[in-house]
Amino acid sequence: MPAAAVKPKPFPTQSTAHRSVLFDSPYEPVVKRPLPAGRPREWYVTHNRRLKAMRLAIALLDSGVYLPGQAQNETIRGAAERIGMRPPSDTTCHMVRALMRYSR
Repeated sequence: MPAAAVKPKPFPTQSTAHRSVLFDSPYEPVVKRPLPAGRPREWYVTHNRRLKAMRLAIALLDSGVYLPGQAQNETIRGAAERIGMRPPSDTTCHMVRALMRYSR
């Protein structure tokens, strides 16, 4: 028997095995889990800022803004308003541009 016939069929990934993946609504919030307890407050602030910057970077990419130079603070804040998010601070806007820069 050939070796290819002996290999078992790979299992589906857990992320798609039990639920369908929707691509038409990327801004729906995922099920929230509690953050780990006992960390300094600054860790939580930074963590939430990174999540917000990531959501904004995805929204900008979906809207056709592909370069960090195109993402001015006003553009980023407009994207936040479109997806129903509070306006980001200057620090978060800087982080969005950094995410767009380093993902290339």
